[in-house]
Amino acid sequence: MYQRFAYAAAVVLFCTWSWAAGAADTTITWHGHAAFEIVTPNGKVLMIDPWLKNPANPMAKNGKDPVAAVARLDYILITHGHFDHVGDAVALAKKTKARLVTNFELGTNLAKLHGYPKDQMGFDSLMNIGGEITIADGEVVVAFVPAVHSSGLNDPFAGEKEPDIVYGGNPAGIVLRIKNGPTIYHTGDTAFYKDMSLIGEQYAPDVVLVNIGGHFGMEADMAARAAKTVQAKVAIPQHYGTFPVLAPDAKRFAEEAEKKGVAYRIMQPGGSVTFKGNKIVKN
Repeated sequence: MYQRFAYAAAVVLFCTWSWAAGAADTTITWHGHAAFEIVTPNGKVLMIDPWLKNPANPMAKNGKDPVAAVARLDYILITHGHFDHVGDAVALAKKTKARLVTNFELGTNLAKLHGYPKDQMGFDSLMNIGGEITIADGEVVVAFVPAVHSSGLNDPFAGEKEPDIVYGGNPAGIVLRIKNGPTIYHTGDTAFYKDMSLIGEQYAPDVVLVNIGGHFGMEADMAARAAKTVQAKVAIPQHYGTFPVLAPDAKRFAEEAEKKGVAYRIMQPGGSVTFKGNKIVKN
């Protein structure tokens, strides 16, 4: 009896040690506003809503060029067509050859009007809400989920009598399921809606990158409610502190999250959190 117990305990200990030794890290870096860089356990680099030149990004201050500082980028993911989410996608794509993951209409118009390289997008990467694709050599599954918002792309060729904004496809949130890493839900600029509970039921995100700035997205109380509704293990606030009309900080969100029993972490632009498997190990 004792020998069987000791053997079983040794097996559990060995498996736990093997997992800990073999599991590489996933790192999430916030570049301010809605821009997040994610490095997977296998070293693939993804960037969501890459407005790196936003005024909150320390890499964009004092005349520095944050695009020039990006050495590698494998995928650019865009939630919707507004300038503060499309951001520096085209310049980054031309520099790094990153493949575009977004909705079909936005991808098409980014190529036609803004010069995103056409050969860096296709049916393997352009998608829509309800679908899933697998990228990064099978390491990452991407799902687009509904967002209650709008989506329009600036047309640099518009004449005086033509609309300045063209269709940017359906706005979306993005869920990333990373092998040996966390499940990440970036809300985009969505308003709160009760069917966000389905995102929680389907994906149970380990972390939600939730917009909290108000005016163009959720106010703090609804952002906290959204984080609770999607059953996120931890909420990281974003989309604030960049425009005068947005919330200047995350204090009110923190108060609302505490009222609702939502775990949260407030990041500073340029800061990172690191996951071992689906658990935060440092920040």
